Formats: sequence, structure tokens, C-alpha cells
Amino acid sequence: MKKDIEIPIAKDVYIAIVSEWNEEFSSKDWNAYVLNDRNTAIEMAIVVSKGFKGDKKTSTMRHSVGTIEEKSFKKIEVVQEDVLAFNNEFFLTYFADDKLYEKRFLFESGSVVPANLKPIPLIEKDGVVVK
Repeated sequence: MKKDIEIPIAKDVYIAIVSEWNEEFSSKDWNAYVLNDRNTAIEMAIVVSKGFKGDKKTSTMRHSVGTIEEKSFKKIEVVQEDVLAFNNEFFLTYFADDKLYEKRFLFESGSVVPANLKPIPLIEKDGVVVK
């Protein structure tokens, strides 16, 4: 019976934290994005995010992202500089191909720093990606 249960594996969908200039506040901000590098859209995307380090935790945030077209992206949230010192977990759930997918993405403490920024093709900005 267990052998009959199919658990689909989420592929070609990523979370990125990107360094961007904020015109309104004249400052650099860190923004989290969902990237859909699939050849089909993903639907009803929901992201649950939280930070943790030892016994300290941030609030748990829930974001309804909706549909993300193929080869595109959507912004999830602004990530405060102080929170980057924590482990940041993003749990993504979405529908595609008439199946429910889910995947956990973890940005380890200290991994989102200017020295680790790399170009992200879909967004065409520099950031850190977890696959």
C-alpha cells in the first residue's frame, strides 16, 4: 500500500533573497522571491516563512503568492537585515500538473551576505538562491 503512494518531487522552483535598491527609502533592501523555472505555471502557491537560531524565533509569516507563470517570479516579502543572522526557512506549497507539491528551503545563518551574491537569471539581479 505504501508503494502505491506517489509523492511528487518539486523541481525547477526556487527561493531567492535578492539585494535591491529601494527608491522610496533610499536604501538597500533584501527581498525574498519565488522563482518558477518550470515550463508550466504553478498555481495557488503559498509560502510559510520563519527564522530561528537556538531558542530564538521570529514570527511565522504566511503569504499567498497565487499563480506564477512559467519562467517568471513573484516577490514574497522584505527580509530585515537583523533576521539574516537567523536560519531562514521558507516552506513552499503549490499545485502543478494536477498534483500538490511542497518543498522546504533553508537559508543558513550568515549565508545571505554581499560576498555570496550571484546573478540570478530570471530576476536579472544579484542574490542568493536555495534550490
